Amino acid sequence: MTKSSSLITPVLIVGSLIVMTGFAIRASFGVFQIPIAEEFGWLRADFSLAIAIQNLAWGIGQPIFGAIAEKIGDRKAIIMGAVAYAVGLVLSAGATLPIQHQMYEVLVGFGVAGTGFGVVLAVVGRASSAEHRSMSLAIATAAGSAGQVIGAPMAEALLTIMPWQSVFLVFAAMILGVLVFLPLMRAPQMATRAELEESLGQILVKAFKDPSYTMIFLGFFSCGYQLAFVTAHFPAFVTEMCGPIAAGGFLDGIGISSTSALGAAAISLIGVANIAGTLLAGWLGKRFPKKYLLASVYLGRTIIAAWFIMTPMTPTTVIIFSVTMGALWLATVPLTSGLVAHIYGLRYMGTLYGIVFFSHQLGSFLGVWLGGALYDIYGTYEYVWWVGVGVGAFSAIIHLPIRERRLEGLMTN
Repeated sequence: MTKSSSLITPVLIVGSLIVMTGFAIRASFGVFQIPIAEEFGWLRADFSLAIAIQNLAWGIGQPIFGAIAEKIGDRKAIIMGAVAYAVGLVLSAGATLPIQHQMYEVLVGFGVAGTGFGVVLAVVGRASSAEHRSMSLAIATAAGSAGQVIGAPMAEALLTIMPWQSVFLVFAAMILGVLVFLPLMRAPQMATRAELEESLGQILVKAFKDPSYTMIFLGFFSCGYQLAFVTAHFPAFVTEMCGPIAAGGFLDGIGISSTSALGAAAISLIGVANIAGTLLAGWLGKRFPKKYLLASVYLGRTIIAAWFIMTPMTPTTVIIFSVTMGALWLATVPLTSGLVAHIYGLRYMGTLYGIVFFSHQLGSFLGVWLGGALYDIYGTYEYVWWVGVGVGAFSAIIHLPIRERRLEGLMTN
């Protein structure tokens, strides 16, 4: 199957659906922080560590599933990921000890890897023409944001009618259910004969020797730190620290009458804003150097996060933060994956992006775990928040020296 000259293809549609479902589930885990901790009397750090392990396993699994997809096929890798995801959720539903949740989240993390950006974006990238590639990657990434829009509020709503264990079982059925559409995701031709002449080992050696690849790897760390910390802890942060919802006000009028509901709605609002932000990033990525766009995104996040933590938290500041941070939320993904594809080619994009994504998930692990650990020590999220400001500034700077051109010696697409 050759690359399509059309922007909207079955590969893009099905890939977006898979990413949306997987991200809806993943983005909801912060909503379970308080219910699970209260039921078992756990410290905040206990469930936080489980989510942190999930993010680390996601990072470890990403290059593995990327290589599996390139070796035995994209659809087989996605099936393996969905099954791991569902099994992890089912086992988590029966867990009563912190160590059980933490162990089972390894399976969930591998499931996210197999159904997430690393595998799906590589397929979408190969299925797209060079003209549409940046926008195709942005649309698939925006689908993850759409999942975030529905994930946290859906979990919050389900928790009002069933225990959290049953919600996990519903989520397991959802991720398996999307596999019915997988036959429509017919993978395009993997590579030309010229591209096949270069082995994965050769490409990895060239990439690892390239300083730009190292800078991309290091720069993606702060993205994971910031996103995972906010996803895991922001609902609880808002629930406990935000000023009250005004009775009879706009939020109360649309059904958001508690800070708990506002915390879940904030995650959803971030996702709404990011749909537009990610699509804009894809459009800009075709027209401007991606490294400068990435530096701008990280700088913007740094400024927004610093403002929020220095300002007394009210429903208004929560909404402003959610919209502005949301506009930059996953804007890094199409730009970073597109940068990898542009410099190193499409043949092994899944593996190369997966390795870069491991840095993202190291940041995710640290952000989620530190959030719970420092909260238990100091009773506040302020310290871990300021670490996020610092690493965001670092990422803004380290992207600037990247050489955004095809690496010498690689075959052309």
